[in-house]
Amino acid sequence: MTCQAAFHPKVDKDLSKLDKPVRLQIRDRHIPAILENPYVAGSPLSGELAGLRSYHFTANRVDYRIIYDVLDDKLLVLFLMVGTRENFYKRLLRRLVG
Repeated sequence: MTCQAAFHPKVDKDLSKLDKPVRLQIRDRHIPAILENPYVAGSPLSGELAGLRSYHFTANRVDYRIIYDVLDDKLLVLFLMVGTRENFYKRLLRRLVG
């Protein structure tokens, strides 16, 4: 099951803050892996973020997160946020609530 991708309007800004090699890795390796099988690629979140999934990877000894939602009825993966692990979930909550 390969899904289509959609992006939150602020994901471009998230990506612009990352080093170019990491951006390319996200585009060429991580997003295709998520789209290929979104339920296997990421782990389900709990609490206030239940229903979303978190994909983790490390590049240059830095931990990164990609948060997404799977919309089964449309075969769509909605990417909500990309960034380093530091304060990531606090920023995500602000983005989703604000």
